[in-house]
Amino acid sequence: MNCTTFVGLDIHKDTITVAVAKEGREAPESLGTIINSPEAVARMVRKLGQPVKNLFFCYEAGPCGYGIYRQLTSMGAKCLVAATSLIPQRPGDRVKTDRRDAKKLARLLRSGELTPVWVPDEKQEAIRDLVRAREDAQKDILRKRNQISKFLLRLDIRPPHGVNAWTVKYRQWLNSLTFSHIAQGIVLKEYIHVLEEAEAMEKRLDKEIAVLANDSPQAPVISALQALRGVGLITAATVVAEAGDLCRFKSPKQLMSYVGLVPSESSSGGSRHQGKITKSGNAHIRRVIVESAWHYRRLPTIGAELKRRQEGQSEKVKAISWQAQHRLNLKFRRLTGRGKLSQTAVVAVARELLGFMWAIAQEISQQNILKRVS
Repeated sequence: MNCTTFVGLDIHKDTITVAVAKEGREAPESLGTIINSPEAVARMVRKLGQPVKNLFFCYEAGPCGYGIYRQLTSMGAKCLVAATSLIPQRPGDRVKTDRRDAKKLARLLRSGELTPVWVPDEKQEAIRDLVRAREDAQKDILRKRNQISKFLLRLDIRPPHGVNAWTVKYRQWLNSLTFSHIAQGIVLKEYIHVLEEAEAMEKRLDKEIAVLANDSPQAPVISALQALRGVGLITAATVVAEAGDLCRFKSPKQLMSYVGLVPSESSSGGSRHQGKITKSGNAHIRRVIVESAWHYRRLPTIGAELKRRQEGQSEKVKAISWQAQHRLNLKFRRLTGRGKLSQTAVVAVARELLGFMWAIAQEISQQNILKRVS
């Protein structure tokens, strides 16, 4: 697409500041501020007075979502949603205004220096919202459990010997506690009530995710990913909801980079140094993948639960899963044998686990192609 007008949008809840950069090296021009509404955006596009196909818009990814992207692309324009953390910054630039930001976006778009984020369709975004809501419920559960534990610790109240935290016996013990001051009893009961509400929410969302995962166009991939050890429904659904079609990545390394699990690097001249992972990527996938990677500490085996998840999968997918167990367990043992911390080894295992996920997605894609041909 040949674009002649590059438009930077600095978007806020109520307003959008617009700047335009023409082809060439002329400085961008500010067009002022409009109301953040579909009608105002449509008028702005018409005001630019050029064929829509020649317009190229951009704005930063943020809390306002992808509604403007979808509106502009439906009108025939091209639009890019830029990754905020990867927008170039001038070290000496200490003045920040909406107009300057819009001009900067237009200039960087024209020079090709913006990094786009992947924009999901509306159905994909809805599944992503559901998965993230479950993650929020998990955080609430952990937060309330910590509040209860610290509350009891401050009062020097400890569970009986042999009663592990948050087991059935532990909960029975919590509900049987009595206090000399009624206010403290009220506090504990309220904490327990909020905790149970968060746990109930998590269970409800688990059921909804299971239903939507089965109805998703990516249902075969979600099912196949669960053939891997340590990858259940929630993990598989999170990966697909956050990354979309894994086959859009040309190589496993691109997927690893998208998740932020590749090592940082500082190289100059003949020296090359790799450090910690970049963490410049999707934190939601990174969290569940690292959790799954801990399962590969143990020797390869196919338990009852994994065998159940592998039912109906092709022999090729099962072979990838078995290969992953051997390779990742060996990698973990080698790294820890060299003195690496378990946490460091698990992150390295998680990076390669993404590679096996990519391989499974490629296999499912090939199977679908063969089905259509036949």
